[in-house]
Amino acid sequence: MLSLTGGFVLFAAMLHASWNAILHGNRDRFLSMTWIGIAIGAVATIVIVFAPIPASASWPYLIASGLVHNVYNVSLIRSYRRNDLAMAYPIARGSSPLLVTLGAACFAHESIGPLHALGVVMISGGIIAIALQGRRMSRSGAFAALTTGAMIALYTVIDGIGVRLSNNQATAYTAWMFVFYWLMPVLFVAKRGFVALWAPVRTAPLSVVSSVIGGLVSVAAYGIVIWALQSGAMGAVSALRETSVVFAVLIGRVFLRQAVSPARWLACIVVAAGAACLGL
Repeated sequence: MLSLTGGFVLFAAMLHASWNAILHGNRDRFLSMTWIGIAIGAVATIVIVFAPIPASASWPYLIASGLVHNVYNVSLIRSYRRNDLAMAYPIARGSSPLLVTLGAACFAHESIGPLHALGVVMISGGIIAIALQGRRMSRSGAFAALTTGAMIALYTVIDGIGVRLSNNQATAYTAWMFVFYWLMPVLFVAKRGFVALWAPVRTAPLSVVSSVIGGLVSVAAYGIVIWALQSGAMGAVSALRETSVVFAVLIGRVFLRQAVSPARWLACIVVAAGAACLGL
């Protein structure tokens, strides 16, 4: 029977797929990710005013995670420029449980049992099947998606260790880490200027609003994950979260009108089943 924590992580998976669909659905993804970052940074700034300060031992991890998240954001934008949601999302999210499990074993001494090994094989097989589907996945596109997966794994392991050193201050840890999302508008303004950032508020307000909503959803989604990482095995939490690949394919098919072949459906199910094995 699924635990309460597992149920929350599955809910986070659905939320995560939703904000990724919002990002992918917007034409200018750099602009969209910037407004997502502004929303996340604003919420985090409000929270840190009232939340206690995390234990000093967690700060190196908190800072490292905040910086890696911004690299991940840029990598995600590049990935979505090259691939549709039903292809890029499963590769990026499906590759991370394998890397998180290995990282947790190396740096947090979490064991990998036979069932976890089976999950690794299923996820890897599913990812290869997805990557070989059709002919639209270029080498650069596959590299961008896998790089995104590596960034996901890196910040998950960092946060898994960091939140456990925060003296049970998951909310404060998450908020201080999310403050680093203010770097996104800094990067955007440096590249395109302030006018390009603010003009869509008047010319395309719906895209800005959808991005802000995506940011709020993202805060809830990853906040749940960090909360779960306090006590749950990193590989298991990450794997359960990555069942979001199924939600992403559904969203891509229903709302973004993206074609999904039977073979890709099967591959995504294999990835999700492998993630479930890692989560057991």
